[in-house]
This record gives sequence, C-alpha cells and structure tokens, in this order.
Amino acid sequence: MLIVFSGLPGVGKSTLAKALAKKTSAIYLRIDSVEQAIRSAKVLRDDIGISGYAACYALAKDNLLLGQTVIADCVNPVSWSRDAWMRVATEAEVPGLEVEIVCSDLVEHRQRVETRKVDVPELTLPDWAAIMSKEYQPWQRARIVIDTAGKEIACCVDELLAHIHVCE
Repeated sequence: MLIVFSGLPGVGKSTLAKALAKKTSAIYLRIDSVEQAIRSAKVLRDDIGISGYAACYALAKDNLLLGQTVIADCVNPVSWSRDAWMRVATEAEVPGLEVEIVCSDLVEHRQRVETRKVDVPELTLPDWAAIMSKEYQPWQRARIVIDTAGKEIACCVDELLAHIHVCE
C-alpha cells in the first residue's frame, strides 16, 4: 500500500508519518530530506523544481514492487503532484491512500511553526507568513483527513490506523 501524507508545514505530517512508519515497519520517504540532499549536492544551479518529488516517486515505486508499504511525507499542495502519487500506486498495482493532515486551531498551528526544530541538516524551515501565503489547492476527491489540533500523536496514529484497516 502507498500512503501519501499531505498538508501545510507545521500541521504534524512528519511526526505522524514517522510514528505510523515505526508502528507498521513501512518504508518512510520524506520529500524535505530528498530535496535538501539535492540542494546540498550543489549540482542543480537554480530551483530544484520537482526533482525531489520525482526521486521519491521512483523510490516509492521500487519499494512497492518489492511488496513494501510506503509512506510518503510531503506538502503535496497541488493536484498534479497528488495525481502523480496515485499513478505510482496504480503502476505498482497497490492501493493508494491519500491522507491530508490539518491543524484546525490556527493559534496552535502557528505556535508549532514558530517553535519547531530543524531535523534535516541545512534545511531552512518556512516561517508563518510563508506558510500562510503558500499555494495549497483545494482537494477535488475523497481522502482521509486527520485534524491534529489538541490531540496527542498516538491518538492520531490510532485514528489513521482505523481508517487504513477499513480501506484494506
């Protein structure tokens, strides 16, 4: 199964995706890590564009074809990237599950953004203004929505696992 996490920075995607990967022994792919590795290699001269997503699509497909469950952790803000992930699942002939993580409490969301620590070396985290101005297209299809506001991560993992078991 391919499980794709989407949502704005600071809503709890990475924390939840890592916790789920650990609990299920799934392969964990984080766009931030891949994109920062590309930047740090200093091979591309300008904007790295979609290279991080493209690399993760390929890694996800390779692991899905080996029979592994893959969790993709990304902002995934636009419909073409969401569609591309579902094509990966289709090509690997596995179910694709889209999960949007939100934090409905803007005060809590902002506090998370302003106090979080960088866990990818050299990665520059976006500030609140950048997050609020980021393009994030509305969804046009069904997906699982997990609201992390006021919840412990363990509760969010249990909520997501209940959805996953229904979809299997």
